[in-house]
Amino acid sequence: MSALGRHVLAEVYGCEFEILNDLKKVEEIMVNAALEAGAEVREYVFHKFSPQGVSGVVVISESHLAIHTWPELGYAAIDVFTCGESVNPWDACNYLVEKFKAGHMTATEVKRGIMEGLQKEAVNL
Repeated sequence: MSALGRHVLAEVYGCEFEILNDLKKVEEIMVNAALEAGAEVREYVFHKFSPQGVSGVVVISESHLAIHTWPELGYAAIDVFTCGESVNPWDACNYLVEKFKAGHMTATEVKRGIMEGLQKEAVNL
């Protein structure tokens, strides 16, 4: 089954509070995760919440990486969406687990833009 993209939804647990609560560190790790996966980084924006937490997105030519952290829980919700064949979203996820010093990750991959479904929709329009 051919698809336009792969979207990994990752639940990352047991991370270090200091890392997940540091805007610059989270930004650096997310950008480097995109690069580690072979993506081309276009733009990124991150926001620090009070009293804690960081959210951000890295826009890549192949789609995006997004994160929201709960440092007080050692938890991060992460999306890695890549299109095409040249970028592996799992490479980015594994890099993030290592750099956030996570205890474990659970993740699900969703195929996006399944070609069979797109072709049927085009005929029905």
